[in-house]
Amino acid sequence: MDLTPAETDAILLSLKVALTAVAFSLPLGIGFGWLMARKRFPGKLLLDTLLVLPLVMPPVVTGFVLLMLFGMRGPIGIFLRENFGIVFAFRWTGAALACAIMGFPLMVRAIRVAIETVDARLEQAAATLGAPPWRVFLTVTVPLAWPGIVAGAVLAFAKALGEFGATITFVSSIPGETQTLSSAIYGLMQVPGGEASLWRLALVGIAISFAAVFVSEWLVQRQRRGDAA
Repeated sequence: MDLTPAETDAILLSLKVALTAVAFSLPLGIGFGWLMARKRFPGKLLLDTLLVLPLVMPPVVTGFVLLMLFGMRGPIGIFLRENFGIVFAFRWTGAALACAIMGFPLMVRAIRVAIETVDARLEQAAATLGAPPWRVFLTVTVPLAWPGIVAGAVLAFAKALGEFGATITFVSSIPGETQTLSSAIYGLMQVPGGEASLWRLALVGIAISFAAVFVSEWLVQRQRRGDAA
C-alpha cells in the first residue's frame, strides 16, 4: 500500500499529536486518579464532574472554549505568547492540547479504578515500616496499578488518534501543520474521487488502533500471569 506524501504527513502528525498528548497528560492522570481513589475532600463531586465534562460535552464546544482561552486573543493565549513565546492556536501543539483534554477523562477513570483495586492495607504496611507517602505511592501503588495506568494511557492515545471536533475547531486542518488523520479523512470525503486515499488512511488508522489495544492487553495479561505466579 503506497501512501502519498500528504497521507504520510497526516499519519505521522497524528502519531506525534497523540503521543505528545498522552506523555504530558499521563502524570496528571495518575495524580488525579490517585486523588479521586484515595482521598475525601470538600468539592470532590464537583471535581469529578469537571474531570468527566470533556467526555460528555460536544467536542466542538471544547474546541471553541480552547480557542477563546488559548487563541491569539484569548487571555491565556496572550499571556503564553508574550511571556514564553508559546502559541497553541493553529499549531500542532494546539492539536495535542485538545486531544489531551478530550482523552483525559478516559485516562483518569481507568487509573482511578485501578488504584481503587489496590489493597490499601499494603500501602498502610509500607507506611508503617517508615516509607514516606511519595515512596509508598511509587513503590507500592503505581506498580500494583500499572495495568490500569497502561490501559488509561492507551484509551487516551486512541481517543487522541481519532479526535476530530475539538481539534478542527481549535487548530483547523492545515496540511503539514495541523491536518491529522481524522481531519484528512474528513477532507477527502468532500472531494470527488478521493475514495482510494480515504480507504488507505482509514485502514492505517484501524491498524494503529488495533496494535495499540493489542499491546496494552498483552502487557496487562502478562502482568496478571506474573502476579498469579
